Amino acid sequence: MNGKFLFWLCLVVSVVTYSHTYAQEEQESAEVYLEEYTDEFQENFFEALKQKGIQNYDRAIDLLLKCKQLDSSNSVVDYELAKAYSLDQQHILAQEYAVKALNAEPTDFWYLDNLLHVLEKEGSPLESVKQDIPFTNQKLQQNLALGYFKMRKYNDALKVLEGLGSSKFTEELTSKINDSLQKKEDQKVISVATNEKKDSNDPTAQYRSQIEELLSESDFGQALALSKEALDSYPLQPYFYYAYGTALNNTSNANKAIEVLESGLDYLLDDDQLANKIYGELSKAYTSIGNTSKANEYLNKIKPGL
Repeated sequence: MNGKFLFWLCLVVSVVTYSHTYAQEEQESAEVYLEEYTDEFQENFFEALKQKGIQNYDRAIDLLLKCKQLDSSNSVVDYELAKAYSLDQQHILAQEYAVKALNAEPTDFWYLDNLLHVLEKEGSPLESVKQDIPFTNQKLQQNLALGYFKMRKYNDALKVLEGLGSSKFTEELTSKINDSLQKKEDQKVISVATNEKKDSNDPTAQYRSQIEELLSESDFGQALALSKEALDSYPLQPYFYYAYGTALNNTSNANKAIEVLESGLDYLLDDDQLANKIYGELSKAYTSIGNTSKANEYLNKIKPGL
């Protein structure tokens, strides 16, 4: 589990203990990790997430800028500022902070994905910031191909993959892209991913089986770690986005859950049952942050009878 994720998880655990009782070991872990963060930072940061969730972007930005004053090198704050500025239609500032966050952690997929969406909203190509980021980083290139695939920019993704050489990742993503391109021409194409036979030698099936058992037992702490591991290893499998998002939802990290679950929708082709599950979790997550409009929007997307 990387440091940035621990930052998110531990901050959440620390705040929610004001109103909920958690396992003693979780509390102690959070307290140790959060010693360097002031109460003022925590209060401003979580109030900013709340304000962003209810679309009060100006207030969210002001609070995040206060966090920035308290911890100028925190890449999570830069990431959230980029999102808030983008939602507030302040594209130049959104791009500035998205670039800062990515430079702090060039291998982080979510930071690059955020930058791509910021650039798309302002109508700018990635080439406009190419010189400002570590563009040649191998992991960043993989994330870029994956990001283009999520955005359905299949030809751009293929161009990136051409420069990465042969690997399991490039072969699997190229196959996914070709399937998607074919589906645009022929709606009768069936997704290979959703019809793949599962057996004991399939590592994705093994992950799924273990995660399903943990979720059924409401062991969300273990499910959180295992689904994150599965998603890192197999970033093209929509079920792992659902599982990770569900675990986040049930460990009081609704904002991160929303991000993960909405990303998972980009990988769905013909799996209405899984789509329903994701919509349900998204409705739950938006409800928990007070955005009833979005919660109802996803609730209405659920197809009955599945």
